[in-house]
Formats: sequence, structure tokens, C-alpha cells
Amino acid sequence: MPEGPELTQEPTRGLAARVPFQVVEVTGPSMVPTLHHGDWLLVQYGAPVRPGDVVILRHPFQQDLLVVKRAVERRAGGWWVLGDNTFAGGDSTDYGTVPEELVLARVRVRYRPLRKDQKSVLGVLGWAVTTLRPVSAVRSASRRLRAR
Repeated sequence: MPEGPELTQEPTRGLAARVPFQVVEVTGPSMVPTLHHGDWLLVQYGAPVRPGDVVILRHPFQQDLLVVKRAVERRAGGWWVLGDNTFAGGDSTDYGTVPEELVLARVRVRYRPLRKDQKSVLGVLGWAVTTLRPVSAVRSASRRLRAR
């Protein structure tokens, strides 16, 4: 069963107390179309989480694995989280409610690096329009919730 997207950089436990922001890279497809493999995220530790926010959490069964998901709703025992890509799996439909203490950070901004195939003028213009964008809770969450 596919998991993820995973993050390629492990946050340092003590670092979050001193530096509330960190940059991490996304690997995997479970948050497409909101996030893609290779996107970079600016995350904020200790930020309040609201339904619809994209969050970084420790996988409930593999706590050395960090994943990025959308916090859908608060339930007894923690957060119900889902990936935006319904075909990728690896969310609360597989492992249930995620305890509050495993939700580490809230995603604030997504940066999409320039790909090798975007060297044309149109490719660079398209990249410039979409490269740096706040991760919107409302836009993506509403599409996801309507689909259920």
C-alpha cells in the first residue's frame, strides 16, 4: 500500500522549540494536486491546526516516518487526516485517527522548483506563476470534501 508523501528531511526534536519554521521536501503522490513530488514546503511547528490545513505528522505505526496530509476534522483521540489524492491511500482510512501529539507542524507555503523541461519562455512563465504559493486550506479541502 503506498504511503506518503514522505518528507526527505527529519525535523530535529529540539529544533522546533527554538526555530518554529523549517523547509522540507515532498516525496510521493498522496497530496496531488495540491502538492507534487519534489515540492518544497515551509512548515511552522506549534501552529494551531484547523480543519482543512495541510499538516506534517508522524505516521502512527512508523513514527520515524513523516508524512504530509490534510487535517479534515478533530475527533476523539486526535485528527482525521486524508491525502488529496484518493487513489494513493496511506491516511486515516488506513490507520484511523492520528493522536494530537503526532501532528507536528502546519504547512504555510509551497515552493515548486523549476524542472528541466521548463526551459522554454512559456515553461518559465508558467513556473513563475505557480512556483511560490500559500497552501490554501479552503480551495483544496472543499474539493476533497465534495467528492466524498
